[in-house]
Amino acid sequence: MRSALFLALLLAAPAAAETRPSPNWPAPADRGEPLIRDAVLSASNAARTRFGVAPMDWSAELAAEAMGHARYMAASGIYGHDQTPGRRKKQGENLWRGPKGVFSYEVMIGTMIAEEQVFRPGTFPDVSTTGQWHDVAHYTQIVWPATTHVGCAVASSASTDYFVCRYSPTGNKDGLFMAAQRQLAKRGD
Repeated sequence: MRSALFLALLLAAPAAAETRPSPNWPAPADRGEPLIRDAVLSASNAARTRFGVAPMDWSAELAAEAMGHARYMAASGIYGHDQTPGRRKKQGENLWRGPKGVFSYEVMIGTMIAEEQVFRPGTFPDVSTTGQWHDVAHYTQIVWPATTHVGCAVASSASTDYFVCRYSPTGNKDGLFMAAQRQLAKRGD
């Protein structure tokens, strides 16, 4: 639902370059493995730097597993997390969907990182100013301190792009105190 709202806001905004869903708009956004890797690592590691944790590395294995689930969603039209038994213990997962070919990888990962705006320090899952942990769940997985690797992929149906990122080790585990390093310094921990 947030993706649809984001699209509506983008399309309703003036056609300034910063409001376009991709630099190619209205032509389709560029696609390809080097582009997705570079966009995800650049944006995610910038967020991790702001948070005060080490950068992640790209994993071709995680990207391949992300592609498997993205293809499943594109073929079935069922949008949701991979329910394969045991997957959650091995890998975290972030999902996004939007109109086919419209949005750049930077926008896809950027919508997840934008959840930083409602993040607040706390013991997971009590880490959102809205009181709803899922409002920051993409962001917290991206900046999860123990996560070291990411791999993402996009698959498309006739009308929809399905963007899947996998993370290892998995994040969003109950009971861990989460705060950016600057927030920890203020707290005195």
